[in-house]
Amino acid sequence: MSENGIDGLVGNPEAFPILAKMDFFNHAGVSPIPRAAADALRKFAAEAESTAYFGTSWYRDVEQLREQAGGLLNASKDEISFVKNTSEGIATVANGLEWRAGDRIVTTGVEYPANIYPWMDLSRRFGTELVMVPEQDGADGTRQVPLEAILREASHPRTKLVSLSHVEFASGQRHDLAAVGRFCRENGKLLCVDAIQSLGIIPVDVQAMKIDFLSADGHKWLLGPEGAGIFYCRRELLERMHPLIVGWMNVVDAENFGHYDFTLRKDARRFEAGSHNVPGLLALKASIQLLLSAGIEAVGRRIRRLTDLFIEGVQRKGYRVISPRGDEQWSGIVSFVSNRHLHEPVWRRLREQFNTEIAVREGRLRCSPHFYNSEEQIGRLAEHLPG
Repeated sequence: MSENGIDGLVGNPEAFPILAKMDFFNHAGVSPIPRAAADALRKFAAEAESTAYFGTSWYRDVEQLREQAGGLLNASKDEISFVKNTSEGIATVANGLEWRAGDRIVTTGVEYPANIYPWMDLSRRFGTELVMVPEQDGADGTRQVPLEAILREASHPRTKLVSLSHVEFASGQRHDLAAVGRFCRENGKLLCVDAIQSLGIIPVDVQAMKIDFLSADGHKWLLGPEGAGIFYCRRELLERMHPLIVGWMNVVDAENFGHYDFTLRKDARRFEAGSHNVPGLLALKASIQLLLSAGIEAVGRRIRRLTDLFIEGVQRKGYRVISPRGDEQWSGIVSFVSNRHLHEPVWRRLREQFNTEIAVREGRLRCSPHFYNSEEQIGRLAEHLPG
C-alpha cells in the first residue's frame, strides 16, 4: 500500500469506526481497533459458535502472525513468542536469567511500572541493585533522560542488564536504542526493551539495534486488542532462559500427551506455557497486516506530520511542549503543560463537551494521534484547548 493508500484510510470511518463517534487521541493508552481486527474477532466467534475448530485456519494464522512479528522486528520467527502483555515479557526476562547479589539493572526513573516492578522484585529476592536514571530539563524546555547518563550507569562493572522503554510513556522521549545496544553488546551487558510505545509506527530492528529482549502488547500503536502481545529473545540467549511458567506447551513433544518428556523447546516457544489467546492473536494479526501493508515508515511519517501540526497549534495557545522532537527523538506522544490551567479539568472538558479523548500522565496533558486521524481533527483539538 502506498502513501496514497494511507490517504484512503485517513478519516475513513469504514476502516476505523471510531472516527464516526469521537476524536480519539489516546493511542498511547488503549487504541480502538480497526474494522479489519474487529472482523477477525467476529469471524472467530462465528466459527467457534458453529463449527468449533473444524475447518478453521486459526492455528495456521497464529503461526503466520509469528512470521509477521519476526518481520516487523527483523528477527526469525523462532525468536518470537506470544505473551499476554508487555509485563509478561519483561517478567520472563527478570525471572528467566540467573542473578547474584550485587548485580545491577539500569533503567530510568520515568518508566511505566511494567518495566520497574519486575526489577524491584529481584532486588528483594536476590539482592540485586536497581539504578533508575532521572529525567532532566533540556535546554529547549523539554524533559528527557540523557543518553550519557544511561551509558555512564551501564558502564559500571556490576551492571548486568539495561532495560529501557523505546519511547517513554509520559514524556514521549525516544531513546537511541542503537547507541545503547552497541554499548551493551561491546561491553558484555544485556539490553531489554519495552517497545509498546513505538512498535507499529517507528521501525524497530533488533539486529541493527543489538536488542537482546523485547516485549510489546498489541493494544497501543499496533492497533490490536488488549491481552495479545509479542516477546522477542535473541537466539543465542534462548537456552540460557528458563520459562516464566512451565506448562504443557513448553516442551519439544507437546502434542504427544501421554508421553512425558520434559525437554524444553530450543526456540522461543519454550516461553509459551499453554493455549493461546487465539481470538486476540487473530485480531492482532489483522491489525499488523494493515500496518505492514501501509508501511511502518510511511505510517511514522504521517504521525510526525500530525504531531508537528498539533505542536504548532498548542504553542500558539501558550502551552509548553515537554516531548523531545529531534529527528531521532520524536514519537507519537506529545506531552504538554499549561501554567494557566489545571490539567485534569482541561482533559475532562475535552471529553465531556467536545467528545475528544486525550490523557493526563504524570502531571502533563498527553496527545497521541495515529495515522488515520485527520488534520481537521488535530485542528479541532487545538481549537478546543483553553487559551
